[in-house]
Amino acid sequence: MHGVGLDLLDIARLERALERRPRLAGRLFSDGELAYAATHARPGQHLAARFCAKEAVTKALGLDVLRPLEIEVVRDAAGRPSVELAGAAAARAQELGATVLVTLTHTAVTAGAVAVAA
Repeated sequence: MHGVGLDLLDIARLERALERRPRLAGRLFSDGELAYAATHARPGQHLAARFCAKEAVTKALGLDVLRPLEIEVVRDAAGRPSVELAGAAAARAQELGATVLVTLTHTAVTAGAVAVAA
């Protein structure tokens, strides 16, 4: 195993930030992530979990800086989350010879994610 990352976030905090700065969503999330979240009654829950995944992956890979658009949370046909990496995130995973696994969760208040680079 190369690294583990964990992140938690108050969902309302992200929702407030996105309300104040609408263009922020495009700097943090891919079109696919935004489209997925938009299909739910409270998109902020799903975006917060995805933001946590990006932070957790950054930690698991030992990256110095979060580059949110280089880490995209996608779902397989069964609905399980995984990540697609690009740029520095992909280069670091390749350098480590690591596959990154991720799991997401949220309540009405908090979102979280764990990433493992193995």
